[in-house]
Amino acid sequence: MYLDGAIDGKTVGLGDSQTLYDMGIYERLKLHNTVISPMHPENGEGFDDIAHSCVQTQIYLLSANGATEKGEMVNIDGYGNRVACSLFGHEKVYFVFGANKIEQNLEAAINRARNIAAPRNAKRLCKKTPCAVKGDRCYDCNSPDRICNGMVLYLHRMSRCEAEIVVIGQELGL
Repeated sequence: MYLDGAIDGKTVGLGDSQTLYDMGIYERLKLHNTVISPMHPENGEGFDDIAHSCVQTQIYLLSANGATEKGEMVNIDGYGNRVACSLFGHEKVYFVFGANKIEQNLEAAINRARNIAAPRNAKRLCKKTPCAVKGDRCYDCNSPDRICNGMVLYLHRMSRCEAEIVVIGQELGL
């Protein structure tokens, strides 16, 4: 696997990503890196502790909720840790996602993020939101469990932040 060879001897933070989980990234990278993941809590750490630890890693990996054929990407986040880590502070950020997340244009990518990825993630996280219960679309709710509090549009890589997009040629993630 490309990422297994590209990342060695580093501290690595992972975003809360079904794509990365399904790929087994944590298990592979853990063999020769220090890896911190909200989906793999250790030593009784809670989500907040793990999220804060990820901010200080050398490398950060996350997925995208939607992307365009031009290379623009969209991420929706409830807590802000995932999008914050993708914008600043790491030696390198890797965006890893399946080809199923690529849409023709930015409007379609945003629609995918809001009406496909967000409801599926809310359901996966057992949130009590209309989108998780009904599973069909975003209801722009005011639920305390809302996971779509912020949206980031990546138009180009951030200045002074090395980033790489890794598209997996299959359906992955939500």
